[in-house]
Amino acid sequence: MNIVWMLLPAIAWGVLPLIVSQLGGRPVNQIFGTAVGTLIASLVVQLIVHPAINVISFIMAMIAGAFWIIGQLGQYTGYANVGVSKTMPISTGLQLVGTSLVGVFLFGEWSTTIAKLVGGLGVLLLVIGVIMTSIQDRQEVTGSNQRRTIVMLIVTTIGFIVFNAIPKALSASGIAIFLPESVGMMVAVIVYMLISGQGRIVAERASWLNIIGGLVFSVASLTYIVSVSQNGVNTAFVVSQLSVVLSTLGGMVFLHERKSKRELVLTLSGLVLIVIGAVVTTLI
Repeated sequence: MNIVWMLLPAIAWGVLPLIVSQLGGRPVNQIFGTAVGTLIASLVVQLIVHPAINVISFIMAMIAGAFWIIGQLGQYTGYANVGVSKTMPISTGLQLVGTSLVGVFLFGEWSTTIAKLVGGLGVLLLVIGVIMTSIQDRQEVTGSNQRRTIVMLIVTTIGFIVFNAIPKALSASGIAIFLPESVGMMVAVIVYMLISGQGRIVAERASWLNIIGGLVFSVASLTYIVSVSQNGVNTAFVVSQLSVVLSTLGGMVFLHERKSKRELVLTLSGLVLIVIGAVVTTLI
């Protein structure tokens, strides 16, 4: 059963980009629906489990959830601009690099010289993997669009890094912070809609259809929490990163995102390096 718990987060996070892309709508519709779906799931979990959490942890978890919206909105925008199979390996690789560096500088991970050397090698593999997956043959307008998208992903990935870092500083369990994180997500989405003048999307069908995306995200998050308790943080995290392989290949197979032979070889090779880099930086 432990294997099932290990694989479920990877499967759910892997199919999330494919489902959201198929549900349609603009990134703002997708992020709204995802936040609403996550809030619904967290309320159900709260009613069933009744996890306890103090006020400080609740507020910190809310902040983490708000930052997640920044990262996920960047991903959804990337899907629209360059496709799932291009966005996911770049975004995942950037998250792994950033999270690893935060772990070193803020939480004192990789304390020995050998750990720093091995961890540095893992980060290098991640960077090379990201670069390989971002190389393309077609330039001009497409190339310019991709460059802008990569810059956007670099900036918005800060949201994912903060989202991953805050729970490490909290004493509360994963299930306990699920509700406040979802509240923070919802607040951040509402603020974004108001600031960007897109409040009318609440009346659009696509916004509510994307609640399915939020439910899928919730399945991934909750099964990841169980996997951590059953298999340990390192093993659960590394296996969960296989989601990038599923989403990237799914983008090409199910969403028919085309790549030249050279791009395909580079993307697959880059994915291998990203997975190896994730293993190296996590298991040292």
